[in-house]
Amino acid sequence: MILDDSLTSREMRAVEMNAEYLGISRLQMMENAGRAVAEAVKRRFSADSRILVVCGLGGNGGDGLAAARHLASQGYRVEVILLGDPSWVRVEETRRNWEAVEAMEMSIDLRVVRDSAEIELPEVDVVVDALVGTGVRGALKPPYREMVEAMNASKAFKVAVDVPSGLEADTGRAEGAAVRADLTVTLHKPKRGFERAGRYLGELIVETIGIPPEAELLSGPGDVHLVSKPRPPEAHKGDFGRVLVVGGSETYTGAPALSALAAYAIGVDLVYVAAPEAAANIIAGYSPTLITIKLRGRRLTPRGVEELLPLLDRVDSAVVGPGLGLHERTVEGVWRLLDELEARGIPTLVDADGLKAIAGPKRRFGAPTVLTPHGGEFKILTGREAMGSLEERGRDVEEEARRLGVTMLLKGHVDIISDGRYTRYNRTGNPGMTVGGTGDVLSGIVAAYMALGANPFEAAVAGAFINGYAGDLAYGEKGYHLSPIDLIERIPRVVEEALAGRLREAERPRISRRLRPR
Repeated sequence: MILDDSLTSREMRAVEMNAEYLGISRLQMMENAGRAVAEAVKRRFSADSRILVVCGLGGNGGDGLAAARHLASQGYRVEVILLGDPSWVRVEETRRNWEAVEAMEMSIDLRVVRDSAEIELPEVDVVVDALVGTGVRGALKPPYREMVEAMNASKAFKVAVDVPSGLEADTGRAEGAAVRADLTVTLHKPKRGFERAGRYLGELIVETIGIPPEAELLSGPGDVHLVSKPRPPEAHKGDFGRVLVVGGSETYTGAPALSALAAYAIGVDLVYVAAPEAAANIIAGYSPTLITIKLRGRRLTPRGVEELLPLLDRVDSAVVGPGLGLHERTVEGVWRLLDELEARGIPTLVDADGLKAIAGPKRRFGAPTVLTPHGGEFKILTGREAMGSLEERGRDVEEEARRLGVTMLLKGHVDIISDGRYTRYNRTGNPGMTVGGTGDVLSGIVAAYMALGANPFEAAVAGAFINGYAGDLAYGEKGYHLSPIDLIERIPRVVEEALAGRLREAERPRISRRLRPR
């Protein structure tokens, strides 16, 4: 998700999910949307005007039902047509607005239309189009197509709620029938395709619906939604990504294993751990799920990279750095490996010793890359400290990300994530996560989402949220007696509850929820 002047439909859904996480219910947002549409009508038409609101069964229809209720409460003569069987309403907020409108039998004329043969619009002054919203893909099917054609044939002033029905919000195209509105009241922000959709929009106004700015600045469940990939029944091995973790040395074996296990917890199909032979033998004993690639020698060297080359063409993302050590030949191996990954365009996350290895000559990255330094590593990597207020540190991270051509995830009390253009903040996590290995878990999560096709920035934002929230759940159960395995065990729960909309910022166990002191 990005903070921008316009949003795609998936970004808008993510914003709404993050707003809900922050405590703004979908019912509140629907209520505000309905009021905004009603106020737009009120500014243009007197109270003796006749209003028809055409509603579908989804969230857009719920906005229209809320608008009908507000218009009726202000003295307008309102008629509502619901297209479809009311028993098919699955959106809880729409159902509640339907029940409210259904009870207003003295102030609203209500009609249910179940098929095309029943479509007949009355003569009115205004038609409010709340049939379908941003979810449209392709041409509308009957009876929606016929209802759109009937609205277009009406001489009434037409007001579209959020997006004219039948218009694809992301492209601005209509594959078939689409409402030609005189006024479009779009919600929160314009949709990405609007710049190419002028003939359908009419006058365009943007109305807020109570979504706080933090819904786009802070990470949240919506960011997990953005990077998640549907898993159809016919899926087979390889469809959900292969991750390569390159790490380990004669001294360190746990770090690459933690990254690999975290990637598995996200749901990738395969994770390879490439490590020096002695370390790889130990890593293989941590879990039967780990596929180890045993490199000759006690540490990574350019010769070890040569051994890896055939595998690189079979992976979708890579983690470079956990537990590698900083032997001179290892540093050479890291540079060679990054060159090979970049040549193949493989999304790569560099962490820990990998960051220190590239901290000499300044490198600009050509392939999709995420760097995940803590404060000390950021200084080693960039030659500067991120200092000052949160916003000032955000600007420092943004500048360095832009200079290096990467996504930078600066780990801290509040994580800062930037790709040089957009900057986001993550406030999940707690002081118990200073224990070694939690950063390796984060690396595996981010790499897993890149293997699933997410862009590095979105993967890093979602990864920071999941990693921190898993740590908060562990803190809520165990206090500060945490281990990285505690986070890995809770990753699936965080992902599933984020996607189901069951997480709330106010319910998250942590010491303080404030970004700034009072």
